[in-house]
Order: sequence, then C-alpha cells, then structure tokens
Amino acid sequence: MITLQERVHGIVPPAAWKLAKIHRVLRVRRGSKNVGLREKNLLSLSYGRIIRKNIDSNEGLLPASFETYQIVEPGNIVMRLTDLQNDKRSLRQGLVNERGIITSAYDALEVVENGDPRFWAYFFLALDLAKYYYSLGAGVRQSIKFSDFPNDWVAVADVHTQYRIADFLDNETSRIDCLIEKKKRLLSTLADARFTAISAAVTVGTDSNAQLIPTGSIYIPMVPNGWKVWRLKHLAQVKGGLTLGRTVKPGTPVSPTPYLRVANVQAGRLDLNDVAEIEATEGEIKRYSLQNGDVLMNEGGDNDKLGRGAVWRAEFSPCLNQNHVFSARPHDLAHSDWISLATNARYARDFFFLHSNQSTNLASISKTNIEKFPVAIPPREIMNGILSHISNKLELFNRASEMIQRSIDRLKEMRVSIITAAVTGKVNSEAYVQSENADLQMKRIQEAMRA
Repeated sequence: MITLQERVHGIVPPAAWKLAKIHRVLRVRRGSKNVGLREKNLLSLSYGRIIRKNIDSNEGLLPASFETYQIVEPGNIVMRLTDLQNDKRSLRQGLVNERGIITSAYDALEVVENGDPRFWAYFFLALDLAKYYYSLGAGVRQSIKFSDFPNDWVAVADVHTQYRIADFLDNETSRIDCLIEKKKRLLSTLADARFTAISAAVTVGTDSNAQLIPTGSIYIPMVPNGWKVWRLKHLAQVKGGLTLGRTVKPGTPVSPTPYLRVANVQAGRLDLNDVAEIEATEGEIKRYSLQNGDVLMNEGGDNDKLGRGAVWRAEFSPCLNQNHVFSARPHDLAHSDWISLATNARYARDFFFLHSNQSTNLASISKTNIEKFPVAIPPREIMNGILSHISNKLELFNRASEMIQRSIDRLKEMRVSIITAAVTGKVNSEAYVQSENADLQMKRIQEAMRA
C-alpha cells in the first residue's frame, strides 16, 4: 500500500517503520474552550511559529470574547487550514511550546500514542512545504479541518527514532536559520549603503572638495555651488494614470493594453515580469500611453514604496500606468535618470512620508504634493559624471545583493530537503551528522558566494 509520505514526497519509508492510519496517530484536541477566561496567555500562529501576543492590545481582529478561544498545551500542533485558495505563501502549522489560548478557527492536534510532537510538527511542515494542503482545498473549498484529511496510511518511526530525528532537525534547521539571518543582516547593510550612496549623490555630489551653499530647503539644506533646487512641477509634467473600474460607455471599442501597477515600480527599476492588461479605449490609450524617459512614481503603498521612482525605457508600446502610479514626463529627458535617482534618496522618503495621507496599513500621496517634491539639479556635465559614478557603484551593490540572495535561496532549499528527507527516513540523522555533510554543504554555499 502507498503511504502518505510516498504519495506526497515520492519517497518509500524504511521497512522498519510501522504503518498506521493518520487519524489513529493524531487527533484534534477536544473540550478545551477557555470558559471563564481561565487562561490569558494569548498565542498566535505566525509563519510556522507560535508566538505570544498582548491580550490587552487593540490591534488586529479581536473576538467578542476570548472565552471562545481554545486552550492549547505544550506539544500540541496548531494547524490553520483556512483561506487555502487565496493564501498560498503562509506556513500553516506550528508547535506549541507553552500553555495558552488560540483562536478556535484553528485545529489543535495532539499525538494519540507515545511519540515526539516535534517529529510530527516537522512531518506536517514537510507536507506544507510540498503544498499538500492546497490539494485538499481544491475547487470551491476555501477551508478544511483536520477531520477532512483522508485517513491515509502513514509510516511511523519508533519513539526513539522520532526523538533522534526531531533533535537532529532542531539542530540543523537552527544552524541554517542562523546563517540565513546573518545573510539577511548583510543584505540590510548593503541596502543601507546603497541608500546612503544615492542620497549623497543627489544632494552633495561626489566631489568632497565642492563648496556647499545654503538652499533654504528643509529637505536639501545645502548643495554644491552651481546647483539649483527645483520643484518637480518645474522639471516635469506630472500625470495620474488610468483608474480601474471606471465606467466605459457601452458599445465603445476597447483593446487589451498592458499597464503598470505599484508592484511593477521598484526602487530605481521596473519589474516587467508580470505586467497586467486592461481593456482600454482608443482615447484612453492615447491619453495615458507612456513615453520613453517618463519617470514612474508610486502614489500609494507601504511607506518605503511611496513615491519611489524608475524610468520607463519603452520596452514595449503601448503601455499605460494605473491611477496608483504617477508618470512624470521631464521637459528635458536628460533629467529622467536624475529625477528617478532623487526619488530613491533618504530625503525623498522623508518628504513623501510627511506629505502623505496615512491609514492603518497604507499611505498615499496626492499629485499636488508630488509636484512639490524638491530636486537639486547640478550643471549638465557634473550630472552626467555623477550618474556614471553612481551607476557603477549601484551595479556593485546589486551584484553583491544578488549573490547573497542566491545563497539564501540555496540555504532555504537545503532546509526543505533536510526536513523532507529526515521525516521520511531517507537520511540517517546520526550518520549525517557524523559525516559532517551539513557543514560541507554550508561551506560550499559560502565559498560560492565569495567567488
């Protein structure tokens, strides 16, 4: 008979592992409602981890009463099997390490017989990483319960082996996670250095001996002699984009036309891997079509995305911009790259934040305020020299960041492979550690990153 491990992972478990039905191995915890508010340690499932939350906080969705929540105990495995078709990125289970309460919308599982809950938490994590749950919620079913799981045969290791595998995975995943965090900190350091380099380039230039003069601007207080601070409206024509959901007169001919959204406008570049289309009229295409050299700036989004710009290079035509993306058409196309660079400077982030409308999760800025954005313009020859210098510098930052990101991706793949191999019995955890395979693989990843 085919076990769940074989069907999902394509791996035949060791012959020594016994077969059992999954609902005989794990069951949903019952009779654990928090009646009378017996427990006030509020827990939450956050990307595969059970974390504490402040029960007195007003943030997020709150229940009418925490008495409806369920009490969970250390060793329970919490599973969130809701919104399966819309959210395919979250990790949907976590191991409970302390007594507390969590929403009853989740299933809390417990091991029926002797076994290590950590092993079974990793077992479900491997299923999650293989996207198994989404096959159960196919069609119109957005949510399921553990009781909806087919009562498949699973190969069950003996208790000693479960403990050994769980200890092994705790150690190996911790080592990988620590290395990933170090690399993420390095990425953050590179991002800060990139930010600083851009900010200096568009405000004081690259000549450390240049004489600085006051400007009267609170955002760019000093610039080199010969530079002049302009508002964006004096350098470019700022236009809004095409509004989605607008009313089109019945019978009006429309054509599917590419258009750029906030997600397409990254810091200093355009991501054209996923360009949507909109049914647009001939008049709309004529009015909203982008031209080579237009600077696209985000009207809304998170604060770090607000206002950030990138130059449209007319990679294809026609192409429109959504109403949440402004287009600034420079009067002098030689200013396109400079304006785009300025929108990604530190002072620009301050300006956009202070001139935006803030809501709970998002911010937006008006066309009028975008037009007030200050840009320091140097003489043409100096501008071209700075653009060439900063372009080379940013290329080095980008190459280093891409290399680090590739090593992070490889470590994540290695983590998934180790978890899957361990919970299916494919890897001998004791022999693996003794052979120093993990150290060798991590060393190769490090060496590849330095190459």
